[in-house]
Amino acid sequence: MLQRVMGLVLLCALGGLVGGCATVGGNPDDPLEPYNRAMYSFNDSVDKAFVKPVATGYKKVVPEFARTGVTNFFSNLGDVWIGVNDILQGKIGPGVSDFGRFAINTTVGIVGLFDVASKAGLQKHNEDFGQTLGRWGVGSGPYVVLPFLGPSDVRDGFSLLAVDWHGDPLWYVNNIPTRNELYGVRLLNTRANLLDASRLMEEAALDPYAYVRSAYLQHRRSLVYDGNPPPPKPEPGPDSKSGPSGAPVAQAGPAGPALAPAPLNASQGGATVAAVRSRSYEPIVPRNYAAVLEHSGGISEDLQGARR
Repeated sequence: MLQRVMGLVLLCALGGLVGGCATVGGNPDDPLEPYNRAMYSFNDSVDKAFVKPVATGYKKVVPEFARTGVTNFFSNLGDVWIGVNDILQGKIGPGVSDFGRFAINTTVGIVGLFDVASKAGLQKHNEDFGQTLGRWGVGSGPYVVLPFLGPSDVRDGFSLLAVDWHGDPLWYVNNIPTRNELYGVRLLNTRANLLDASRLMEEAALDPYAYVRSAYLQHRRSLVYDGNPPPPKPEPGPDSKSGPSGAPVAQAGPAGPALAPAPLNASQGGATVAAVRSRSYEPIVPRNYAAVLEHSGGISEDLQGARR
């Protein structure tokens, strides 16, 4: 099964980390950068050769209102697992709201083709088991790019491969060809919706790999803390000095004084700058960073559940 293959790949990546894999650019969040860059290039090649051309044709042939219905249908199925994770995180109100969304859209919205619940004031949420583990205090671990599945980290990769696929209603479709067809439709529809975002990323990013990595890490941290993450703890060097409150004072270097990282608030929708933790290029995350992430890794739920 594809899940077991992905699990083995993740274990191999962890083995490389334990073995002391060298880094490129010294990014402490990405000790597997040589492997990750190679896997990112592989995924990008597969997308450009197969997925993107088919998604482009799909977008040209299928009218927008039909694609909106397909998007709503699969989004409605996801509300069940989102509600479960809300409850696991202690968010009873949002969890009840998500179950209510599913009930309303499945009935009044005709199996989810129409998003009646949003018009009724029931907000759409975004939760998964990786976020649940993060709320429980489990660290994210190193950044990892998974084959076909895109950007992840150790915590989210484990959650996706071991738990989240159990929460996908499509997995319980007993007819395997039908189930795989549904995965395929969801994959193409998702990729078609992201064609514009991926084009903007390709035009704007000097280093697409670093661009996606920075966006993913900030986005996931924002999701875990519901858009209001605490500032990272300072990491004073041996020559750092402390101010009156005991906090380290930034030391001026050749490039000027160090900059404190700005917290990412998803509700603001603005661009933020990642903490400057190395001299390697770290891009500014744009307004459409969530869409960029989906282009690179958001189709994972379609691929990870498919069987032959």
